[in-house]
Amino acid sequence: MNSTGVWRQRLGYGVADFSCNLVWQMITLYLMFFYTDVMGLALVQVSLLFLITRFVDAITDTIMGVIIDKTNTRWGKSRPYFLLGAIPFGLLAVLAFYVPDIGPVGKLVYAYITYIGLSTAYTMVNIPLASILPSLTSDEQERTNLATVRIIFSFIGATAVSAITLPMVNMLGNGSQAQGFFWTMVIFAIVATVFFFVTFKNVEEKVKLRQEKVTVKQAFSSLKGNRPWYIFAINIVFMWGSHFFMQGALIYYFTYNVGRPELASVVASIGAFVPIIGTFATPFISRKMYKKMLFMISSTINLAGIIIMLVADINVTGLIIGAVIAALGFGLRQSIYFSMQADPVDYGEWKSGISAAGLMMSLNGFIGKVALAAAGALSGLFMSWGNYVPNETQTASALLAIKMNYLIIPAGMVVISMIIMSFYNLDKIFPKIRAELNNRDHAHHSTEQSA
Repeated sequence: MNSTGVWRQRLGYGVADFSCNLVWQMITLYLMFFYTDVMGLALVQVSLLFLITRFVDAITDTIMGVIIDKTNTRWGKSRPYFLLGAIPFGLLAVLAFYVPDIGPVGKLVYAYITYIGLSTAYTMVNIPLASILPSLTSDEQERTNLATVRIIFSFIGATAVSAITLPMVNMLGNGSQAQGFFWTMVIFAIVATVFFFVTFKNVEEKVKLRQEKVTVKQAFSSLKGNRPWYIFAINIVFMWGSHFFMQGALIYYFTYNVGRPELASVVASIGAFVPIIGTFATPFISRKMYKKMLFMISSTINLAGIIIMLVADINVTGLIIGAVIAALGFGLRQSIYFSMQADPVDYGEWKSGISAAGLMMSLNGFIGKVALAAAGALSGLFMSWGNYVPNETQTASALLAIKMNYLIIPAGMVVISMIIMSFYNLDKIFPKIRAELNNRDHAHHSTEQSA
């Protein structure tokens, strides 16, 4: 493929995560706040809603992975779902940020229906984004390049949401947060839908993974003995759990603990934009060291930033410095994470002879959704325990609960994540595995041609 084609695919792959993050960032930053302070739902109701919705969503992730593994079309296995899922994704994103005038019970039921619907639509476009990577190229460095472009676009989308959402809500709402959130989401949803069509047009599944029909039993059997994936999967809970706790508590922390609600957009923008610097550096650094080592270094930087924010308390300068450092580490870590997740897929195929990229990526998504469900539910329960009351001066216990959600728990989870990843050793043998798989594919192709 010439350089134009390479970059066309990279950019096509990247804009899909831009689209995902226009909605995902809205969910992680503002949905709990939207439910409690705009729609008027009780914290306990929202906690249960988050928990149930995310567990349902986690199940649909696994189902989607199996569907992808059983899909065979002229467009490939994963690619068709960018086309099929684009419009439902955009429509349900808009409905999720609408406040119907149907009473408290009706609003709660509506929230369940739209949030579960949006999560399912997100699964339909996001799981293929992960599962398609092994099919886009077999070159390890190009996978890192693709993952890097993807993350850069994800951060651009996240930065856009972080920086302009609250100003747009104020401008479009004319004094009504409900109206402001709705019209802001309409704009984001239209952009996201269009870009998924762009992705469908510009990516191509060139690496032909095993095309035989794979049963669900066979797909799950390929996970047996895949130690690198077990370690990687367990780490997801703590790596992403830390991030989800911080994202969900950010607007509460700067509104009530710091007393500077306008800083929420500033720090959210830092958390979305600064990681791009680390992400740009990842492909170059990854040539010099193992992915595991880069993950450890980036996690240490991320942890240092969180600790600085914790020590700074309400000092704005210290909070900003800590936010920048934490975001830089997160950018490095997230980029190498997305590059790493394709490697256990190859290990599983090498060891079992079965390619189950869809299942493994969907299980990664499942675990991430469990982490999100737990973070959302626990955040709400901690704040409920602290007697949080929307739009009021908070008690000391409520402020402590918010600080736990934003800084203390995330710091602990980063440490646990690093301990888990210390057992990951796939990097050392991966070149040998990839070479053997390439030889198998070449032999398989030669056999098909002679037949």
